[in-house]
Amino acid sequence: DSVKGRFQEIMGKKAQGFVASVLQVVSGNDMLSQANPASIYQAAMMAATLDLPINQNLGFAYILPYRNKNGESIAQFQLGYKGYIQLAQRSGLFKTISASPIFEGQLIEQNPLTGFVFDFTKKSSEKIIGYAAYFELLNGFSKTLFMTEKELNDHGTRFSQTFKKGFGLWKDDFNSMAIKTVIKLLLSKYAPLSIEMQRAVIADQAVIQ
Repeated sequence: DSVKGRFQEIMGKKAQGFVASVLQVVSGNDMLSQANPASIYQAAMMAATLDLPINQNLGFAYILPYRNKNGESIAQFQLGYKGYIQLAQRSGLFKTISASPIFEGQLIEQNPLTGFVFDFTKKSSEKIIGYAAYFELLNGFSKTLFMTEKELNDHGTRFSQTFKKGFGLWKDDFNSMAIKTVIKLLLSKYAPLSIEMQRAVIADQAVIQ
């Protein structure tokens, strides 16, 4: 009852449906159902405070399990790329924000200082060479970030527990995680971050305390 009350305080009428979706996600994942209950609660609470649904099909936010050094199953909060776009839209500062895979032939110019130039009509094969993200603010400022597939794999190896162990979203849906990574890094490096977005960047792929 106390747990339900906490979610009720934060989410109001949406709390019951949100808690039901969390229970459904946990019961549908054997490893997550064995995870430390406090870590599941804290991950769910982070999603609730950001007002993002926990639903694998929607792709806004996830609760994912991994085993720590002691072999204990722990729940981790993870934001999807749609979650970052949602938070950017809510800030009211962005005119547009998007991301896309880049195919062979589409990268025309690569300059880390002045930016990247793409021509999406120049696709020469089905080979994806990397991913790019772009935003433009209402005040006219814009920025693009491009990462090669190797850079994205290196990033996953460094920062994702599940990537290192060969399971999870990086393995099941590399495209979505690559798009999420370029959006996250672009926003965290160059965009004005609302309080919500600051919290999301810090909490992403973390065990919430």
